[in-house]
Amino acid sequence: MKQFEVIIGLEVHVELKTRSKLFCGCSTEFGSDPNTHSCPVCLGMPGVLPVLNREAVVYATKAALALQCSVHTYSKFDRKQYFYPDLPKAYQISQYDQPLAEYGRVPIVIDGVVEKTARVRRIHLEEDAGKLNHLGQRLGDAKGSLVDLNRAGVPLIEIVSEPDMNSADEARLYLTELRNILSYLDISDLRMEEGSMRCDANVSLRPDGYVGSVEDLPRVEIKNVNSIRNVQRGIEYEILRQTELLQAGERIVKETRGFDDQKGRTYSQRSKEEANDYRYFPEPDLPPLILSDAFIQDVQDSLPPSTVALREELRTAGVQPKDVEVILSDPHALIFWRRATALFRDARMVTNWMLSDLSRLLNTHGHNFATAPISPRGLVDLLNLIMGGTLSGKMAKEVLDNMYETQKPAEVVVHELGLIQITDAEAIKKVVEETVALHKQVVEDYLSGKEKALGFLVGQVMKKTKGQAKPDVVNATLKDVIRDFADKT
Repeated sequence: MKQFEVIIGLEVHVELKTRSKLFCGCSTEFGSDPNTHSCPVCLGMPGVLPVLNREAVVYATKAALALQCSVHTYSKFDRKQYFYPDLPKAYQISQYDQPLAEYGRVPIVIDGVVEKTARVRRIHLEEDAGKLNHLGQRLGDAKGSLVDLNRAGVPLIEIVSEPDMNSADEARLYLTELRNILSYLDISDLRMEEGSMRCDANVSLRPDGYVGSVEDLPRVEIKNVNSIRNVQRGIEYEILRQTELLQAGERIVKETRGFDDQKGRTYSQRSKEEANDYRYFPEPDLPPLILSDAFIQDVQDSLPPSTVALREELRTAGVQPKDVEVILSDPHALIFWRRATALFRDARMVTNWMLSDLSRLLNTHGHNFATAPISPRGLVDLLNLIMGGTLSGKMAKEVLDNMYETQKPAEVVVHELGLIQITDAEAIKKVVEETVALHKQVVEDYLSGKEKALGFLVGQVMKKTKGQAKPDVVNATLKDVIRDFADKT
């Protein structure tokens, strides 16, 4: 059976969260009534002139430097011409042959270790198109479409990778790390479900022995996929589809395809355009974009630590690799973790409570670490009660739930619920002796080698003490009392 190497390149569009559009003063707010954020400039009316948004340039430069790109001091805007109902000017202002930045890299990280680096070919600034709202459940069933131009003119950066990925999983890891890097820059909402981050995946298969350029391989583009998981699924399906075609002796058609997330398969949309189809030419209404070395250095100086440095910080503190990736994926989680570990010496304990019980409450109530009703100090106060022996782990979970609902401090909740752990050895011994006297057959079972019998007895003691007896004291006391029982019998 003929074998094929998978070749994948990704084009990622990221909406910049500026307050106004790229070339006019219209709001970029998401979710407003259709066509309420538009003006003659973003509608492409005759005689209007675009004016470049400086904040968008700053944000785009931040992204380029964070991805280790070379930022050009000279770049220019071009008109990319095509007709589509949501493009009111019948052209898009973009950058073609002289983009803002080139030659960057994104690490592909597995279990906290950089296993590979994917190159970034270029990053350029451009304006977004509008949006078509189809009147039906699916495009094929729609009875018509309505045009909403609120998004037309919103600033975008397009991040184009080299075809350096060789599996759907590598593409997923690339996108995950790219989103991690951009999230710490705070330049975009990165909400794929709202379209503020969108991905096009280019997939080719290279037969064994192929000696030509990768660029000459038939390439299929999966367009506008709305989640990282669906990018992975779309690529997996496309690899399977192309492999079956080639093994059957058929050829791959160079085309653009969509992804049906319900069926888990791609479908043909149109033949693939080439650059000359867009008839690019320099935008006559905008001067070249010239950046000073001082401007670029100022942006460089404003960048946060890299994700590589943040991983090392977490790893050095003793956080497990899988937990490192969870914390790193959310800047608010990292802030919470840093504040909590500054107050509490056991970083692993902080991490475990953050990512298990506190995360459970956040997910249940639709909150995140930025909006959590429990502060880092509040969580640390609870952990101190566990470390001091006041609470068992089980009791602490009950206290945490109550803290979340009432927003009261841990000590207040403990007092109100009467959940102080019993550590008095004599008090626990009295309950243990009563339990042993009531369950002599279970004690005999334990003495005959049935280890599970001890668990039953522990449970009975905990039940009598309403879960407030310290578990390790209960275990030790039970063994002592049972030993005495055996000696007497």
